[in-house]
Amino acid sequence: MSVFTPLARPELETFLAPYGLGRLLDFQGIAAGSENTNFFISLEQGEFVLTLIERGPVQEMPFFIELLDVLHEADLPVPYALRTTDGVALRMLAGKPALLQPRLAGKHVKDANAQHCVQVGELLGHLHLATQTKVLERKTDRGLDWMLSEGTQLISHLDQEQQRLLQDALDEIETHKAQILALPQANIHADLFRDNAMFEGTHLTGLIDFYNACSGPMLYDVAIALNDWCSDADGVIDGQRARALLGAYAGLRPFTAKEAQLWPTMLRVACVRFWLSRLIAAESFAGQDVLIHDPAEFQQRLAQRQQVSTPLPFAL
Repeated sequence: MSVFTPLARPELETFLAPYGLGRLLDFQGIAAGSENTNFFISLEQGEFVLTLIERGPVQEMPFFIELLDVLHEADLPVPYALRTTDGVALRMLAGKPALLQPRLAGKHVKDANAQHCVQVGELLGHLHLATQTKVLERKTDRGLDWMLSEGTQLISHLDQEQQRLLQDALDEIETHKAQILALPQANIHADLFRDNAMFEGTHLTGLIDFYNACSGPMLYDVAIALNDWCSDADGVIDGQRARALLGAYAGLRPFTAKEAQLWPTMLRVACVRFWLSRLIAAESFAGQDVLIHDPAEFQQRLAQRQQVSTPLPFAL
């Protein structure tokens, strides 16, 4: 279970009391997290999620709180930081920054269809439009420079075929870095995988886990989402799902010519980011009771993205 910071009931009760939400009825660690510690919290007045931030400096937490407030005010289905009766949103628990948020309805989708992808594309479009005119600045700690640095260090740990695949990708990032950073920007989720979206049937009821959110190219966010929602078991892009996601997004925010040009590159960059972070996690938490996603999944997807046959709607 990925509960990096275990909690005892008495310290949890003390932490929750200032919210004025009644007695603690039950709490349970959430196994799905791979970076932060999360608990389901049942209080007399409802169901909530408590997150302890395990990665990133405390001074960045106001960014996440403000971003979620902006998206909540834009009527998007996102969690947001609850305040204590004294109006405090960010607090410390067990030495970690902690937020209490409403628990959103719905459940994760394992096998996505085209209608799920339409909903994901629309939500991403609304998210980007809600922040595009007033971007909240936060530089990601897992951006292009991080990929180049970590990739260079990790490449010696790989076999010859993997080394060739990664080196070609790193060379491409280096070549196109300035063009990527010049693409249209907004605040991006940067981790819109199936385990971060909640559905009731084919209706998207919630987008969670914004702790990789930052300011950055909107196209990168689209590439990250498509790589997960529209890939088959072999890592190949499913054209029907991809067209559904991209069409729904473009109906809200049309893609630019530069974005269409860099689309194949961005799909590969998005693969590199998660291949590297999973390789690092696999090495760091080897033998520990921590959820580790398979790095080979994104190695396979990167290999499949050497040829991209699903263009952006702009280029059709």
